[in-house]
Amino acid sequence: MKTICYVDGYNLFYGCLKHSDDKWLDLYKLLFEHIIHQQNPESELAEIKFFTADIKAKVASHGDAAQQAQQAYHRALKQLYPTKISIINGYYSLEKARLLAYKQPPDKSDRVEVWKLEEKQTDVNIALEAYRDAIKGNVEQLVFVSNDTDLAPALKAIREDVQDKVQMGIIIPIRKPREGKSHRPGNQQLNNYADWERNYITDEELASSHLPDKIPTNKKTIIKPEYW
Repeated sequence: MKTICYVDGYNLFYGCLKHSDDKWLDLYKLLFEHIIHQQNPESELAEIKFFTADIKAKVASHGDAAQQAQQAYHRALKQLYPTKISIINGYYSLEKARLLAYKQPPDKSDRVEVWKLEEKQTDVNIALEAYRDAIKGNVEQLVFVSNDTDLAPALKAIREDVQDKVQMGIIIPIRKPREGKSHRPGNQQLNNYADWERNYITDEELASSHLPDKIPTNKKTIIKPEYW
């Protein structure tokens, strides 16, 4: 079953990777070997499409080091999986904004100036890529790694226009809660259109899906960032 996986990098980072030791993540090993293939052993991965945006060093916690770490990670994925992983970039928008000050009840006259940082184009890029792949018959199974309700209209359109010619799966990129803690429910708006869903990723799956610390290339060796 020819499969394409669409990864919302922003969702994955903030759902599973921030404040963890798993940022140097092997997307192929985690998503295909640990999850998609286990869900359906007949799945054959055609491609992982990784949707992300270049970090703005001036607003990142680690400044230039964060930007360099992201660049090293992207180089590593391209080096190890040149035909299996493609990186599709949106961008970050940083603009001044006047927003409501936090108070109860809200006061429209009380505003504060802030820097507003937003990731742009990721949702629309995922929606367009998936819809085009489905309509063109490029795929038999689409798997979305996202918890973003903005994708629901795209999944609805694919289901209506392609019907049972493709299967769709959802992987919610949040960690499985430890014993005794409540589990965040899956995104029902996305699940409504899916044939299967996985509502978590385990710590063990993430920990066993790291890239090699050093990756040789024809030029400079790619090295895992120190603070990762």
